[in-house]
Amino acid sequence: MKKQTRLVLVAAPLTLAFAAVLVAFGVRAADEKKPDDKAAPVKPALTVTVTQPQPATLAVKVAANGNVAAWQEASVGTEANGLRLADVKVNVGDVVKRGQVLATFAPDTINADLAQIRAAVAEAEATLAEASANAQRARELQTTGALSAQAIAQYLTAERTAQARLEAQRAAAKTQQLRLAQTQVLAPDSGVISARSATVGAVLPAGQELFRLIRGGRLEWRAEVAAADLAQLKPGLTVTVTPSGGGAVKGTVRMVAPTVDAQTRNGIVYVDLPAPGAARAGMFARGEFEIGSGRALTLPQSAVMLRDGFSYVLRVGPDSKVTQTKVAVGRRAGDRLEILGGLDANAKVVAAGGGFLGDGDTVRIVEGAPSPASGKQASAAPTAPVVTK
Repeated sequence: MKKQTRLVLVAAPLTLAFAAVLVAFGVRAADEKKPDDKAAPVKPALTVTVTQPQPATLAVKVAANGNVAAWQEASVGTEANGLRLADVKVNVGDVVKRGQVLATFAPDTINADLAQIRAAVAEAEATLAEASANAQRARELQTTGALSAQAIAQYLTAERTAQARLEAQRAAAKTQQLRLAQTQVLAPDSGVISARSATVGAVLPAGQELFRLIRGGRLEWRAEVAAADLAQLKPGLTVTVTPSGGGAVKGTVRMVAPTVDAQTRNGIVYVDLPAPGAARAGMFARGEFEIGSGRALTLPQSAVMLRDGFSYVLRVGPDSKVTQTKVAVGRRAGDRLEILGGLDANAKVVAAGGGFLGDGDTVRIVEGAPSPASGKQASAAPTAPVVTK
């Protein structure tokens, strides 16, 4: 009896301890299985401002590419033949005026020829004087019969021959004077020297080019425009031309080519550049023809992101979650982009900092730029949002 009592006394504490362990595990399991009465609130990823597409009046433009070229180039060559080039007075880039001396040839040979011709002229004048005196006496004796008709005719013919020889010598003298004037190469028009091939000491044939001259220093942009857009372009339209490595300059359409290239299907539009600025002949340039204006929906450039070659905006829903939306963009006006499609006028999108967000993120929306000292919420200007702590 006593042995049984001792067993009961030993087993009772063990049983109580085991029961306590089972109760503890049961309560814990029940707590784990008990559903939450309230889900934990989702913490916003960023504090952002939102914007909506705004209507604006944008210029309607036609873009094109082309080269800057001289309006007209003059080829300045030598008219004298076989003369030595003695002096070159201008170089590439010099601005010259009409009639300015550009180069001179050695005139020694021509001066010698001119002196010889002048002597021949003097001789012809003396011969004419003698022939004229003989002819005059023959005319006086014609009625007296002292001279035969044949002799009188000979004297009169000699006078006319002497007169013709004198005129020929005078013409030769003028030719030599003209050759002497041609030893000076003059600018045919005002402009800028664009090329020079003249070399001092060279003996050149007639017609050899010495210089090339941009007439009036006037440049033009020769734009290659698609045939479908040519009908919209008229003389007088304003054009903004941006040469490579230079600032934009204003131009005016002078002429639209009457033909289209059969290979490229592009037509040439000639644009005058009254103030070419940094543009130089031979430069490549881009330009836009302003053909009118129209209404369009626009967003700030900071609201439009470029991903994988496409344009996207982050649209903010009623639950403050953002949805990545693909949009089609068009013209650019200052810091705004035209939205052609993919977004309605009432949509709200993240104004800036979309690069820090992903599709489905939750954001905190504030009016205007959030203050960086707003408690525990750290934020920044619209161009650089900061993750909320």
